Amino acid sequence: MNTHRQEPCRLVHNRPGNPLSRRQFICQAAVATTALAMTNPFVFAADSAIDAKTKPRLRKTLKIGMVRVPGSLADKFAAVRKAGFEGIELDAPGFNIAEVKAAIQISGLVVDGTVNANHWNVRHSDPDPTVRAAALESLIEGLRATAAVGGDTLLLVPGHGKDGSQAEVFERTLANISKALPIAEEVGVKIAIENVWNHFLYDHEGGKDQTADELARYIDAFESPMVGVQFDIGNHWKFGDPAAWIRTLDKRIMKLDTKGFSREQDKFTRITDSDIDWASVRKALEDIDFRGWVAAEVQGGDFEALKEISRELDETLGTA
Repeated sequence: MNTHRQEPCRLVHNRPGNPLSRRQFICQAAVATTALAMTNPFVFAADSAIDAKTKPRLRKTLKIGMVRVPGSLADKFAAVRKAGFEGIELDAPGFNIAEVKAAIQISGLVVDGTVNANHWNVRHSDPDPTVRAAALESLIEGLRATAAVGGDTLLLVPGHGKDGSQAEVFERTLANISKALPIAEEVGVKIAIENVWNHFLYDHEGGKDQTADELARYIDAFESPMVGVQFDIGNHWKFGDPAAWIRTLDKRIMKLDTKGFSREQDKFTRITDSDIDWASVRKALEDIDFRGWVAAEVQGGDFEALKEISRELDETLGTA
């Protein structure tokens, strides 16, 4: 058995004519690098910034409900990773945190964010204050659960237009959701409002030339960096130009959702079967320098179906 122990690395003052050994040279470099990091952390911050610029502009994720792969949660995560996705979005609250952490460790998949589990039925816009209190409780529980598994956003449908006038729903949801902002700040999870067919912030009976102005005004009313948009590219193609909405929302966009919609057929479709002008969408995302997660939100399936969805994201948004 070799009982020889090497001395720890330390700075050595070299004398002329006495060259450093290979090990001394490596030690000197390691110590100097560590010292540089301690005295000037911006050196490595700059390296990280450069690295961020070299990463893909868009990173692929999807909703957990799309994954119809047999087996444990770890098996499902592994299949998603193999199909070409880096992340997954869970429904929160409601998942087993320990189980999710184990699946992350085994698969290497990232839980980049979550979707509030019951925002359609328990709404922040409900006229009943007890329902709004339950919606707030669900939101807070979801924020904490998201943070526990490493996610940084919780997608939220803020309310529904059937609960009152646009002004009432606006003020009611703004007041209720704002109560969760201290928790969002505490746990480091942002609230990402999704544009959906909820008869709010757009005219559901209106034409195809509507803008994102009201959605932008709503986000700005929170006056908090913890609230932004998870912009669904396909959801409002029926009502407006997604490229124009992207430019209006600009830095308010935290993440993207995507699906297909055909104006000609007036229905949702596969991503690649839609008549969305994907080239204009890509240009708009480049114009606002969006970099981050894009989540497929479509009919899922088995492993082969997930691979095809991954390929469709590559084709339409250039995520490859």
